Amino acid sequence: MKVLHPISMRLEFKKGINNCIIINDSYSADINSLSIALDFLQQQSAGKNKTVILSDFVGSKEEDSILYPAIVTLLKKHKADRLIGIGEKMQNIMPALLKNNSFQYLSYSDTEDFLKHFHSVIFKEEAILIKGARIFGFEQIVSLLEQKAHQTILEINLDAIAHNLKVFQQKLKPVTKIMVMVKAFAYGSGGAEVAGLLQFQKTDYLGVAYADEGVELRKSGITIPIMVLNSEENAFNTITENHLEPDVFSFELLKAFEQHLRQEGIRNYPIHIEIETGMNRLGFGMDDIDTLGQMLKGNDYLKVVSVFSHLVASEDKNEDEFTLHQYKLLQNACEKLKNILGHNFIKHLANSSGISRFPQLQMDMVRLGIGLYGIAGDERDTSLQNALTLKSTIAQLKNIRKGETVSYNRRGVAREDSVIATVRIGYADGYSRRFGNGVGKMLVHNQLSPVIGTVCMDMTMLDVTHIPDVKEGDEVIIFGEGLPVQVLAESIGTIPYEIMTGISQRVKRVYWGES
Repeated sequence: MKVLHPISMRLEFKKGINNCIIINDSYSADINSLSIALDFLQQQSAGKNKTVILSDFVGSKEEDSILYPAIVTLLKKHKADRLIGIGEKMQNIMPALLKNNSFQYLSYSDTEDFLKHFHSVIFKEEAILIKGARIFGFEQIVSLLEQKAHQTILEINLDAIAHNLKVFQQKLKPVTKIMVMVKAFAYGSGGAEVAGLLQFQKTDYLGVAYADEGVELRKSGITIPIMVLNSEENAFNTITENHLEPDVFSFELLKAFEQHLRQEGIRNYPIHIEIETGMNRLGFGMDDIDTLGQMLKGNDYLKVVSVFSHLVASEDKNEDEFTLHQYKLLQNACEKLKNILGHNFIKHLANSSGISRFPQLQMDMVRLGIGLYGIAGDERDTSLQNALTLKSTIAQLKNIRKGETVSYNRRGVAREDSVIATVRIGYADGYSRRFGNGVGKMLVHNQLSPVIGTVCMDMTMLDVTHIPDVKEGDEVIIFGEGLPVQVLAESIGTIPYEIMTGISQRVKRVYWGES
């Protein structure tokens, strides 16, 4: 048992070569798990061509005469564009079944045969599902197709995200819509990938900070409505060309956007009106409502689809009275606008903590943000699951003597003869220098290990003196199950948003779910 190596037993989603996406399910081959994997492929392909690399089904109770036609039926149902079959049965049985089918078919006798004839250029800008029985060793194919990156990884549990979405949906009335915020690269977890899951889960709206973020989602095949929170005049063409819906928060912006629509001959374009109720950041003031209503009344170019505001402190019990005051202000503004415009619109105010703590503030729609990743806005809510795990590995172990120093400026001083582990993560990856000199801790073998010395650009050193059996190459958890991101944030006086959105793009994102 000691010489066995751990193997992956879950479906993983990774970045691939030549702008491909890789869905790795290379540990089993049966008809039920194939159906689940193809569902996931369809969910994440987002307009890309779909290739399925499939091995013979080994050990199935079904007769080949039933099993392989069923495989073809599933591939047709999920609109695969190409099948690559590996194995004797894939070579001998499939060609006859695929006669007169629209998708391309290639076959190889075994994995070694595939690897021998592999050319990376034939895989480009597509979604690739790799599904095979363990004996075929498809991890070799995954290694060829996977985009190479350093060993610091942000794992995104898509099952947990879907679970958390349902937890919040269950808090809502059946008629209440839900907008999910995917701004800032979906809080660091990957905008397009998370948006693909949300679209599959039939989310009503997505929210982004800037038009460019919305464009990337449209390019990835996202078709559901997208609101742009920080609308800018120089992005008007981008907004209308990509069917994005701007947040309009000032008279200047309103006039400029209407003028753009007139010039383009676009009528009844959807906009969202932001009301200032206490954030004092963006939005029309309560004194502006009458003038705003008259400008919008009978306007053939602009169509108000929602009116909203931002809660200032919905997670803070000491500010509950102010939260309810904001709600009343928005209600009054919406009632005035409705009477002037002569039609209704979506009203929304509640964020993640607002959904959990103030069910009476649901209005017509809520905006779910950080709660999607398992960060509860209400400490009583224990039903959420951690969705993000940031991990790395130990590059080297060093034995140093008492009094020796570690890292720049010699600020880390060994209080005893010590074992120091150098971990492949630094401030260029998003691990702040504020974690240096014992402030930050990481999990090694499920035990907390303090940072010693200054955090470097690409490396951080841990004191692992009192943790037995630590080896070079061992996994280190920066945050995740057992070490919540909230704990990291509190240790340096910040919030989980900053930690999550600060994770560098050079950190590889791996998306996975149980199949």
